Order: sequence, then structure tokens, then C-alpha cells
Amino acid sequence: MKKNIGILGLGKSGIAAANLAVKLGYNVFASDSKEIKTRNLNKKIIKELGGHSDKILNSDVIIKSPGINLNVPILKKARKKNIKIISELTFSLKNSKYRKIIAITGTNGKTTTTDLVSKIVKAVHKDSIVSGNIGYPLSDKALKTTENTFITIELSSYQLEDTPYFKPNISILLNISPDHLEHHKTINAYIKAKENILVNQKYIDFAIINYDDKICRKISKKTKAKVIFFSKNHIKNGIFYNNGNIIINIEDKNIVIKPKINIIGMHNIENILAATAASYVLEINPLIVEKVISKYKGVKHRIEFVRTLNGVNYYNDSKSTNVDSTRVALESFNKDILLIMGGRDKGNTYTPIKKLVKQRVKSIFLIGEASSKIKKDLNDYTAFIYCNDVENAVKQIFKTAVIGDTVLLSPACASFDQFKNFEERGEVFKKAVWGLDA
Repeated sequence: MKKNIGILGLGKSGIAAANLAVKLGYNVFASDSKEIKTRNLNKKIIKELGGHSDKILNSDVIIKSPGINLNVPILKKARKKNIKIISELTFSLKNSKYRKIIAITGTNGKTTTTDLVSKIVKAVHKDSIVSGNIGYPLSDKALKTTENTFITIELSSYQLEDTPYFKPNISILLNISPDHLEHHKTINAYIKAKENILVNQKYIDFAIINYDDKICRKISKKTKAKVIFFSKNHIKNGIFYNNGNIIINIEDKNIVIKPKINIIGMHNIENILAATAASYVLEINPLIVEKVISKYKGVKHRIEFVRTLNGVNYYNDSKSTNVDSTRVALESFNKDILLIMGGRDKGNTYTPIKKLVKQRVKSIFLIGEASSKIKKDLNDYTAFIYCNDVENAVKQIFKTAVIGDTVLLSPACASFDQFKNFEERGEVFKKAVWGLDA
């Protein structure tokens, strides 16, 4: 008899899981609380939009999309009926074949590190895919994997929270600072979700961890895997940065890699170090690692250079959806920053960046729902201009910017008040910037 699978949430990962389930021969019922477009959903799938009825309770298994709280009413009913609730990641891994899984998480830097790791791996192993928050959900590619496939996967706290038994061959923990507290409620719950990337690893596995991050260093004691630390500073046993070079100093090995680094900011040095550590574990030739890093230009929407106009440089950092990410962006420029901030608040205070704002930011151009809260938290540290939206902010900046200024869209907020995602916000910013006349 065919098993019935319910899909709760029809975002990108929900649709991918539903389509995979159909291909595997399951009866699939999909439900989303919103009236959304589902163009990519297999036509064989029965769906309901605009709310969750009890129909999904006829399922043997429910695949829950990341971000849906386990305590929503329909899932409470499901648990009372002892219906198994799993994540898209669990379902896709169960139906994938692979040689190695390299999993990356952290508050910031996940996408850049995942992208760079995948490019280094791909340079050596052609049977290689990149998945998770970057690229495609793993469910989209699960049936195309083989015993030789290398899977590089970016994972959020939402995905890890829903996948408590996850066990990658190589885990990378980049950093941890408060984020997504509107979902996790406490920093401890957020940290606990992140820990799932390494707590189930065994002695034959590897955990690559940021030595400079105190929380990450503490978490390193919770894994049985062999820990490899990386640091921006010299460390006795690990991988570190020194005067433009990457030094691999592990046990009896001492390897020096001298790449040309094209992506700005010390946070990107950390990302490069983490990717190098993964390459070391995978025994990839250091010359190949050096070559890939030297060619690497970064990812869209993360301190992405847009253009120079009238001596003013414009940067798109729309992927900055939390305060710490904006801190990292501000540290990448010395002074004279015209900063665009705002969007949907995520439950954090903006005060951690007040010193940087005072030192480096000439004015903050406010957009979106969080404008008043940002101004309240940073009121004594710079000037503010209310702009409502990105296009108006760019217009206002164009009137005031002078030679030597840096225009930086680094919102420190989610984008969902005005956009469907941070990518759309970044594209709107870039279009507005390219629409300016000299």
C-alpha cells in the first residue's frame, strides 16, 4: 500500500520535497497557510492554499518546511495522532546517495563559505552538488546523486532545528551571534539548533570551527569528531591567516597557501580559512585551493560592488539580515559611509553597532518597518533620514553624496515587509543605482 505523505509549507523546499515524494511513488497532499503561486508543483499533487485543514492529518508522515513553528495548531493535532513529523533535509538525505557531506552553518558567512567550498570541491570531483539555502533544495537533486557524489550544503538554524539526528562527514561552524530570535525566542534555543550540525558526528568525522568565536569554541567540546580550528590570528594547531597567507599548521604539517584575495573584509578571511580547512580534510592539492580562491569574486548581495559614480562607491549588502552581519559590513570600510538600514525587525537590538556607526557612518537612510526602532537605538550616534523605501533612499543619497563616500545597503533586517526575499531587495537597489545619471 502506498504511504501518504503530507507537505506543510509550499516554499522552495516544500515544493521540492513534494515533487520528490511523487517521484518515489507516494500519495502526496500539500498545504500552505497562504495563497501562493505553486507553478513548479507536480500536477499530481493535491493541494490546499490559504489555511491548513485536517486533511493533512490523513498522512503517515508530515514533511514540515523550515520556519514553521512546531507548535502551530495543525502540528499539535498531528503529534496527538502520533504522525511522524520530519524535515525536508531528513527526507532528501534518506533518498540521496553520497560519498561525503560537507555541511556549513553560522550566523553569517554561510553562503560565501558554501559557494567557495563547492567550487574547490568541483575543481577536483566533478560529481559534486551544492544545496540547501544556496542553490536548490537537496530534494531537487536527490535522485541524481550517486555513491561518488560530494554534497556541499548550507544550513540555517531553522533546518538544523528540524533535523536533530543530522550527521555530516564534515561540519563547518563559522560564528554565532543573536539572530532569528523572533522564531527561536532565546539565544540558547538558537545555539542549540546550531549545535545539531556536529553533536551526532563520530570519531571518523571532522568539525571545522572558528577558534576566535567563544561560543563556537565552547560548542566544539560537544562533538566526537576531530576538531580543526581556524583563526584570523596565529594558533599552534590549526589553520590561520598571516600577512596575506593561509597557514595550515596541523600536527607535523606546515603548508603555506598564497592566494590573491578578491573579496573584502576580515569576515571573508574567516570564510576562506574555513573553506581551506574543508579542502585540507578532503586532501585537495593546496595549489588547486590557491587557484580557486584567487579566482573567487564572492556572492551576490554580500558586500557586492555595484558601481562608482561621481567618485562615490555603491555596495549591495542586502544579504545582511541581522545586526552582526551589518557590523561585519561596516568593519569592511574605514569611514564616510552612507548607510541604508531597515526592513522587518527580527527581535534584536541595534545597539551593538553604535560605536562603528559613530566612527564610520555619516548618515543612516531608513527604510521599512524597523525605521523607528533603529533610530531609537542609534539616535545619538549619527544623522538619520527617513526614506520609506530603497529607491527613495538611493535618490536622497545621490543628492548628498560627495567624492570619497561609500554607499552601503546593509539593512540588518529581514526583507519581508517590502520584498519577497533579500535577493529582490538587492536587485531593486542595484537597479536604482544603475538608474542614476552622472
